[in-house]
Amino acid sequence: MSRGWLGVVSAAHVRRGVELGIAQINHGKRAPLARMKPGDTLIYYSPTQQRGDCTPYQYFTAIGVVADDEIWQADEGDFTPYRRRIDYLATTPVPLAELRTRLHLTGEPNWGYRLRYGLVPLDAHDVQNIKAAMRA
Repeated sequence: MSRGWLGVVSAAHVRRGVELGIAQINHGKRAPLARMKPGDTLIYYSPTQQRGDCTPYQYFTAIGVVADDEIWQADEGDFTPYRRRIDYLATTPVPLAELRTRLHLTGEPNWGYRLRYGLVPLDAHDVQNIKAAMRA
């Protein structure tokens, strides 16, 4: 059975990941990628446009499906992040404000604190609601 995941990543990093067909979570750590299995859905939420921005963006920015079991370490000089192949769907970014009242995730008290972990499980209800909004 496939699962849903919410990756919390800046919009600029999401765009690069979509271009490369990869996922990179929590500044390139391996553990979050290892939690996902082939066939799982990964939805990106971008609190900001760029890492370190103070201006909120708060959009769901991409959706993909985990392609396989392989996790590898990229070499970008002094940065060696772990990555995983993702098959991205054609979508349009959607603001959190449009979906907030319809999601189980945002109905929980202090739900925003969970986003600090970088990867949050999503139930099927939330995956379907976000996917429908982004593919409309």
